[in-house]
Amino acid sequence: MKKSLAVVLIFVGINLSFAQERDTAEFVIDSHVYKYVNKHKEPISTTVCSFSNFSPMTKKGKMFVFWGWNRAVYSNSDIRFKGADYDFQLYDVSAHDRPTKFGTDYINPKWLSAVQYNVRIGYFIKDNLAIVLGIDHMKYIMTQNQTVGFSGHISDPVYADMVENGKVDLSDAKFLAFEHTDGLNYENIGLEKYKTLIHKKNFGMNWSYGAGIGVLFPKSNVTLFGNERSDRFHIAGFGTDFRASLNLVFWNRALFRIEGKYGYINMPDIKTTLNNHPDKAMQDFTFYQILAGIGYTFDTRK
Repeated sequence: MKKSLAVVLIFVGINLSFAQERDTAEFVIDSHVYKYVNKHKEPISTTVCSFSNFSPMTKKGKMFVFWGWNRAVYSNSDIRFKGADYDFQLYDVSAHDRPTKFGTDYINPKWLSAVQYNVRIGYFIKDNLAIVLGIDHMKYIMTQNQTVGFSGHISDPVYADMVENGKVDLSDAKFLAFEHTDGLNYENIGLEKYKTLIHKKNFGMNWSYGAGIGVLFPKSNVTLFGNERSDRFHIAGFGTDFRASLNLVFWNRALFRIEGKYGYINMPDIKTTLNNHPDKAMQDFTFYQILAGIGYTFDTRK
């Protein structure tokens, strides 16, 4: 208190020496406002001196934008295929992601969509609570070298004969090649709760947790029974997730973010052919994702 009073007195002395015509001097110290009014009481402008104008990233009205890159792990899933001449299900199908080899593709605007990327736009609707729009561009590739369980029927004898003892070998891709590689696009909206851990002039740290929901808009690359490959964007289903992140803010603007996510995806309408026949596949699975990237935070208030 004594130090604060001394600082106030120093500024008051300066104000009297150089601006005696002013009647009010206002100071902000530790969020408290101190005013000095001179004896002339003439209408003059107010002087404001703020010792700290750095507010946390998580204040109401703040926004952030983010670009990052991810790795993903998928649970095994059962995939059902339906068409005019077949209706069958494959069991415990394994899959993996396909990260682009690290290089200039990660920063080259021409190839940004080729890597597994994440986009976020967040707005703090109140202190420590943000609504976040995001796109998670993951890649899902069915592991080709595997033998899986089979049930159902296939009219074509060539492919029906590939089933032996209730199992089918997918290794040579003649029976099936199945990917969401451009990609497994999870477009989502979420709510995130933040807590500030460190807040200094040139550095801040906070962590968050939240949940989201969205739609799946994959570009599925499917080759079934040797047909022409189906490769097109289509709204195939929905997803939901839980997420947590650690955010580092430098100079009140630059953002570095690490995020972990666990989610569930259900796609009942995956296109498997290029024609207008009602051929489709259905699958659901869980996923784990870890991502990291950079962003920018700014204040939308006047």
